[in-house]
Amino acid sequence: MSLTFHWFLPTNGDSRHVVGGGHGTPATASGRDRPPTVAYLSQIARAAEDLGFVGALTPTGAWCEDAWLTTAMVSQNTERLKFLVAFRPGFVSPTLAAQMASTFQRQTGGRLLLNVVTGGESHEQRAYGDFLDKDDRYRRTGEFLEIVRGLWEGKTVDLAGEHLQIEDAKLARVPDPVPEVYFGGSSPIAGEVAARYVDVYLTWGEPPAQVAEKIAWIKGLAARHGRTPRFGIRLHVITRDTSAQAWAEADRLLAGFDPETVRSVQAGLARSESEGQQRMLALHGGSRDGLEIHPHLWAGIGLVRGGAGTALVGSHEEVAELIKEYAALGISEFVLSGYPHLEEAYWFGEGVLPRLADEGLWQHPAGKRVSSVQVPFAG
Repeated sequence: MSLTFHWFLPTNGDSRHVVGGGHGTPATASGRDRPPTVAYLSQIARAAEDLGFVGALTPTGAWCEDAWLTTAMVSQNTERLKFLVAFRPGFVSPTLAAQMASTFQRQTGGRLLLNVVTGGESHEQRAYGDFLDKDDRYRRTGEFLEIVRGLWEGKTVDLAGEHLQIEDAKLARVPDPVPEVYFGGSSPIAGEVAARYVDVYLTWGEPPAQVAEKIAWIKGLAARHGRTPRFGIRLHVITRDTSAQAWAEADRLLAGFDPETVRSVQAGLARSESEGQQRMLALHGGSRDGLEIHPHLWAGIGLVRGGAGTALVGSHEEVAELIKEYAALGISEFVLSGYPHLEEAYWFGEGVLPRLADEGLWQHPAGKRVSSVQVPFAG
């Protein structure tokens, strides 16, 4: 199995410190250190492309720049990198979204992936004019994906659903290739939507035993519909030449967490309706102690950031071994990030990916030959 790796575009700003935000909490002041300009995001994207990442996740929400517009601009400064665009189906009509995706594919040479985010925070959804409760939002997402997939297949679609109604909808030009749909969710109704409609089910970086349970759960649900989705995981990463160096960096980041910021962010996240977010919070309980929740899996990021809150921490060899542990469970795609995103992409891309390539677990998508073997300096 050849593993796939994606990076992250920090459209809420970047820093040598952790930038908080997400799930109804605002981006922290550190996000102003490196503003999310098209020039800076393009620098990250070009680095990710050169290093061998397949795509780059771009988040959605009031705390960051718009993902569709940002990636459309950044795509013009890259050649191969795909964009895993996060979007919320309740904010745009399904026919328009299908058309937007089709246009994106043609204008970028087929470099769109879609991360469907139903939305776990009612107060944030209401700010956008969406007043459905959480379960109804997931039901609407199912209807949305049914419509969009039909349109992408070139069908004329009519649907009188519980939440969405369209008549005689058809695309003048279907996307080629059809964008793959990525989706995550830990609630029972989220699992049902994933089982029926998605190509890749994403989980946040929980310990391997919990991830194994999620994979088994989704596999069972999908089998009822004759489907076999792939599985991906969303994690941060801190990888260095030695384990001591990596943990020193984790300690440096932790030391920069202002206690009042931690308290405020944790209070905000505690109100989250997202079951996945509550599972993230349970990993650290708001405490700075006991943050290594599995060998080389660190929950410190989640003290100040919503959503993905865990990081792979260790030497390049140790991080590669934990990746292999997740891969053995059935995880084939890894969506990674690190602070700052430009430098951390190089640490991972030059330190970990070559080791996985040596073992036949990864290959550069552009066919570049990479190796972890260091050639001695002969001068």
